Amino acid sequence: QVQLVESGGGSVQAGGSLRLSCVVSGRRTSTYCMAWFRLAPGKEREGVAAIGVGGGSTYYADSVKGRSTITRDDAEHTLYLQMDNLKPEDAATYYCAARISRSALGSYCSEPFYIDYWGQGTQVTVSS
Repeated sequence: QVQLVESGGGSVQAGGSLRLSCVVSGRRTSTYCMAWFRLAPGKEREGVAAIGVGGGSTYYADSVKGRSTITRDDAEHTLYLQMDNLKPEDAATYYCAARISRSALGSYCSEPFYIDYWGQGTQVTVSS
């Protein structure tokens, strides 16, 4: 049974930072393309950032590009998302996601349709 468990969400003021973590159990993370998605009320689920197998290729949505960094530590089975200069529009539930893959391309798991496993989500609130 594969499980993805997020942590690190919280409430911050605009301009602040958060670091989200996602621990994966049940299968080696080295065989996954991994990503962060977010869902805000009234909006569609958005692929925020993704990282391919091996960590050499990343994808970022335009909305977070330059403010966020996705990394992975396969030895620790953990995915991270560092978010800086947070804006009120970044407020959402953030979900960790994984796609079974041998592709090194980060964009390979940037769309929700292709995701095999989802976490339960962690809430991010940004006040202005």
